[in-house]
Amino acid sequence: MSISSIRQEIDNSRQSGALKTIVIPPCPALLARLQQAMAQAQPDLNEVARIAASDVAMSATLLRTANSPVHIADGMPCTTVGQAMTRIGLRETGAIMTGFLLKNAIPVNSPHLARFWERSAKRASAMAFVARQLPGLSVDLAHTYGLFCHVGMPVLLQCVRGYGSTMVEAAARVDRSYIATENANHRTDHAVAGALLARAWNMAPELMAGIRLHHDLRSLGDRFVEPEVHTLVAAGLIAEHLMRLHEGLPEDADWAAHAPKALEWLSVSLADVEQWDDLLRPVLDDL
Repeated sequence: MSISSIRQEIDNSRQSGALKTIVIPPCPALLARLQQAMAQAQPDLNEVARIAASDVAMSATLLRTANSPVHIADGMPCTTVGQAMTRIGLRETGAIMTGFLLKNAIPVNSPHLARFWERSAKRASAMAFVARQLPGLSVDLAHTYGLFCHVGMPVLLQCVRGYGSTMVEAAARVDRSYIATENANHRTDHAVAGALLARAWNMAPELMAGIRLHHDLRSLGDRFVEPEVHTLVAAGLIAEHLMRLHEGLPEDADWAAHAPKALEWLSVSLADVEQWDDLLRPVLDDL
């Protein structure tokens, strides 16, 4: 499915299909401002600093990161947002702020999604790491994809009756995929709901399409799907695998079935992935 066909699918379903009753929380105004500032060829550092300083908790998050052992080294503690931005860099500043704003826009208070945002942050860091190993994949786009990849789950949990039970059932079944169970019970799934949110929030079209296809891995390499979307989805499969390795979890069905195709698309070997696992572990340990 191309970006345009995915956009059309979502718009049609939003008007008269299963997505008609899905409630999408509004995009935070500060996130919209941040996206606009970061999208410039030369981002306005003063605007980013103003956005960060406008929320005390977000400022505290940046300062805590800048003063963490990973960044502080032998330097003096940062006491202002500007000092924190200088120390950790604009890219990481934007990533931290995006994660903070997303987490606060969609609060998760359910045992069905325990540690959801913690794992989303870990997935985002793994995606950023993988992007740095690959030519042509934007680190910023990869990080945002990691954050937003499963955002459809809390969206559905908030507004679809019985979705919590569906999550338990989908995780337990071995005869069909997670999203197949979601669709059987609700005529939609978290990949579609996540793409809807990305569409409603005016996120990058590649991000919307990647979220929509992140479990539709049979489409990898399909000539109708834009190469940038293939790369995002394939990198996401590797990032998820690396995250599961770090957590001591067995490989999931998507990796078992589609890893060869994803590795081929990215021109990456299993030996590369094993090396990345070694390099990424200390990064994930610090999260």
